[in-house]
Amino acid sequence: MVVGSTQLEVLNEYERQQIGERQPLPERYLGVSDEELEVRISAARAALGDRLVILGHHYQRDEVFKFADYSGDSFKLAKVAAERSDTEFIIFCGVHFMAESADVLSAPYQRVILPDLAAGCSMADMAAADELEVCWRELEELGVTDVVPVTYMNSAADIKAFCGREGGVVCTSSNAVATLRWGWERGEKILFLPDQHLGRNTAYSMGVPLDKMVVWDPQQPMGGLRPDEVAAAKLILWKGHCSVHTKFSVAQIEQLRLAEPEVRVIVHPECTWEVVQAADASGSTETIIQRIRESAVGSVWAVGTEIHLVNRLAKEMAPGRTVLTLDGLGCLCSTMFRVSPNHLCWVLESLIEGEVHNQVVVPDDQKHWTRVALDRMLSIQ
Repeated sequence: MVVGSTQLEVLNEYERQQIGERQPLPERYLGVSDEELEVRISAARAALGDRLVILGHHYQRDEVFKFADYSGDSFKLAKVAAERSDTEFIIFCGVHFMAESADVLSAPYQRVILPDLAAGCSMADMAAADELEVCWRELEELGVTDVVPVTYMNSAADIKAFCGREGGVVCTSSNAVATLRWGWERGEKILFLPDQHLGRNTAYSMGVPLDKMVVWDPQQPMGGLRPDEVAAAKLILWKGHCSVHTKFSVAQIEQLRLAEPEVRVIVHPECTWEVVQAADASGSTETIIQRIRESAVGSVWAVGTEIHLVNRLAKEMAPGRTVLTLDGLGCLCSTMFRVSPNHLCWVLESLIEGEVHNQVVVPDDQKHWTRVALDRMLSIQ
């Protein structure tokens, strides 16, 4: 994923508004060898002991991921953040929206640190709170009032807070089915944001036909939809997507099946509907890992998700199973990649010196309703 200057400007402005200026990595941490970084990170981690816990998302680079006390997808790590009240610091090796959720779910005396605050998410940037307010008002003007807002974990705290305040909830790819079921038990329609593909794929797997889904474009008046289209919809999908997972294509699956007739294709539900339908299976990162680990010896898998997880699975499964990346080269989440061992070393050594850098703090006026939405997510089975 290539991050454009406009996206970075938006992210940097968001950082200034929410948590102040991002402190740049000191020059003394540049050019340090991988070997020295590993020694220093291990030493700092040992010196800090039980004062901290390190969380690592599956998409992190190996040089950072190996230091995680807990690894997982955003749902699993959110649960860990809520449960580990015994630590002073939570080092979140992931992206900004994940660290925000950890700050909301953690105890008041705990501090959440994101090693590099520039580690954002292009999908989360596709849903802005003011656009959501306009959407909500326009739905009311269309006479749509029995609607439950559901936001994917990949969204900013102010979006989560809106959903909490309006009777909605947060979901992840791990509990999306249960969350949509929860939403339809409470309202006729669901407004799902910001990833249209996860919403569409999940609802379709539950038996909702495509003609009962519409896409709301926040850049268009009334979302670019006619009143009758909104009235007939069971699911209103926000026009957003993952810049990594939408790179996978049906053509890639077809080409791979020709080269590897025995291959089984499994993809993340952030991929397009066409790709999910062409694959043999889809699921969250935790589901992908479990399916491959439990597969028969000798099986061949092609995986449509971020390259660091795919490469890690390929090493773990060898030699009994073969794991390939669906696109041949591998799709990299460049913002997740920004959390480097250099940044991790810096924030850990700074803690030893009594300095806290790159703390993520959700404003108090957002925390309550964000917590409500996240607690609802954690309660859904």
